[in-house]
Amino acid sequence: MNKKRFNCRFISMPRELAKGKNLRLARYRKAPELGPKILFFSGGTALRRFAEVLTDYTHNSIHLVTPFDSGGSSAELRRAFSMPAVGDLRARLLALADDSVTGHPEVAALFSHRLVAQGRKKGEETAMLAQSLKALVSAKHPLLKAIAEPMRSLIQSYIAVFYQHMPKDFNLNGASVGNLILTGGYLIHDRSLDPIAFLFGQLIKTRGTVRTTTDADLQLTVLLESGRTINGQHRFTGKETAEIDSPIKAIKLSGEADDIDTLDASKVCKETRTLIHSAELVVFPPGSFYSSIIANLLPKGVDKALAKNPSPKVYVPSLGTDLETLGMTLVDQVQVLNQHLSGSLQTRSSIDFLLFDSQLLSVSTQQIETIRDEMGIQIIDVDLAPESADSDRYDDAKLAEALLGLT
Repeated sequence: MNKKRFNCRFISMPRELAKGKNLRLARYRKAPELGPKILFFSGGTALRRFAEVLTDYTHNSIHLVTPFDSGGSSAELRRAFSMPAVGDLRARLLALADDSVTGHPEVAALFSHRLVAQGRKKGEETAMLAQSLKALVSAKHPLLKAIAEPMRSLIQSYIAVFYQHMPKDFNLNGASVGNLILTGGYLIHDRSLDPIAFLFGQLIKTRGTVRTTTDADLQLTVLLESGRTINGQHRFTGKETAEIDSPIKAIKLSGEADDIDTLDASKVCKETRTLIHSAELVVFPPGSFYSSIIANLLPKGVDKALAKNPSPKVYVPSLGTDLETLGMTLVDQVQVLNQHLSGSLQTRSSIDFLLFDSQLLSVSTQQIETIRDEMGIQIIDVDLAPESADSDRYDDAKLAEALLGLT
């Protein structure tokens, strides 16, 4: 016997989801360049495929991504240049890139390329990686030669700046060329990411706006209920190290400065606040709960900017297993999210909608009643199931259309 979705007859929507929805979606598809400004707070991986689908409906989406990754190749760049992580920024820019003949797919191909030298002895591997980088610096690499002037020389100049400042012990194995270009731009633009993110987006014709919430060199630190403190995102996500064995009690930003200086360092810039103010819908999408969603709310000024925006705010909980929500119910997640939005433990929520599919995410009636009746959040329980057997993901097109239905 199939499960029934929750009864939503008590839900008051600003506009019935079905009323005019098909007309609006048809209008968005016909002219995505005039589509709505939907703001997403996320990391770089969970929304990669979704972002590609979203460009069929709007080229005006706004993506604020986290710069706090401390593992993989990002760790090497952060160690060498004392900078924020740029991997999530690069990934989202590429996901929104115009890969048609009207765009610049050859530029996107270069930004997506990684320097690898597998199956070689260590000395040979180092030499091969160095040779590949020098080919980029001298514009002799085939991926760079495929790019027309003047873009080729511009990109080459950013790679050259990276090369000039690269420490001798820098490990190039697995390095993303896009990350190296972003790093060169970060150094050229007085250690600021926004100018190079803008230029990067122009070069690959990104159909949307992508920025990091802050470009300060900070780390994520979590306090577990067991009392243990963990510094560094990669140490508590369970992706590179052992899974945490105690629920996360609190999360904060940390750096070399004391707490006051760290908070000031993380302050979001005026341009980012303007982007937040301009959003017609604010979405907290599927992704790692603390390191992707909550982390974006930690920089100083994000919560106040969101409070000034009266547009609807919707939370879409993740499917599958999120190692960061150990011991948490859906009610717990909403409460933590609301606490970081409002700065308090108030009962009423700053979140307007909870969007999910109860066929994919099992939630008790008691939790739904708490979220709906005590917290005042409107429940939207709709079909978001993919055609494949992958029950750990929502269908990207269905999710996009459900969110667009709220605009």
